[in-house]
Amino acid sequence: MIRLVTQVSQIRSTVSDLLITKGRGVVTAIPYGWLLVFFLIPFLLVLRISFSETMFAIPPISPIVKWGSDMVLQLNFNLWNYHEILTDQLFLATILSSLGISLLTTLVCLLAGYSMAYSMVSVAPRWRLVLFLLLMLPFWTSFLIRVYAWVGLLSNTGIINSTLMQLGLISEPIQLLYTKFSLVLGLVYCYLPFMVLPIYVSLEKIKPEYKEAAFDLGAKPWTVFWRVTVPLSIPGIISGSILVFIPVVGEYVIPELLGSSETLMIGRVMWTEFFNNRDWPTACALAVVMLVIFVVPIMIFQRAQAQQQLLSEDEHAA
Repeated sequence: MIRLVTQVSQIRSTVSDLLITKGRGVVTAIPYGWLLVFFLIPFLLVLRISFSETMFAIPPISPIVKWGSDMVLQLNFNLWNYHEILTDQLFLATILSSLGISLLTTLVCLLAGYSMAYSMVSVAPRWRLVLFLLLMLPFWTSFLIRVYAWVGLLSNTGIINSTLMQLGLISEPIQLLYTKFSLVLGLVYCYLPFMVLPIYVSLEKIKPEYKEAAFDLGAKPWTVFWRVTVPLSIPGIISGSILVFIPVVGEYVIPELLGSSETLMIGRVMWTEFFNNRDWPTACALAVVMLVIFVVPIMIFQRAQAQQQLLSEDEHAA
């Protein structure tokens, strides 16, 4: 009887371990499958098009792999698209302009978002939900409508210019719309919540004991902020900056509606190459170049951060 009970217990343990192992495999397979279907396969298609040539066809690209007349398999990789992107002044100016606008937008979002997140952490818990609702309220409206609202505010006959003229502060409308100012303003408005939320999470995790210890050692509030609060919130700053910087680089709608015709952004250039010039290979090559420029360094940085965190945890454990 005891032997039978022991065998049943062993079988149950084996089945339980098997279910746990399969469950972990299923849970792990879901995100990997998602990345495979919605990232890797589309990226491979874009990579394939970037090595082709433009031709009058549907789709307007030449095949990379084809059979020759003597039944020999031919691989035709066109590297001219990448050479054109790296040497043409238009593409280089577009990349630099997109980088400059994205960095400026990220910096403004960081300054405004950090102050907002710090204020949200400092208030009483019952008011945090209200502030969260105010922060997320614009997301309840269509993205396109929110951008169009700035057109009505910043145009020469808009609310801002009309109010200033009625108050006698200006005699003629100020050119606010279709400028770099309106472009950065629209980008900051739309992407600010992506900066606030990660910083808020980092600030909320800071234990009050750290600040109390700094105050006990004679540190002033400003010193505590720069020497304790800011360093401990760096993970949130990095996450928020990445969440703002990367989508702003490829933004198309906001530069098209709020930027001037001379504003060079990667999203607008890619749209022109795809739909106006019908030059799919060049547009795909530009997308691949931007992916390599931005994603690869970020992955290396995140890996270094993870290794540094593991080393710090090992040091604390020792």
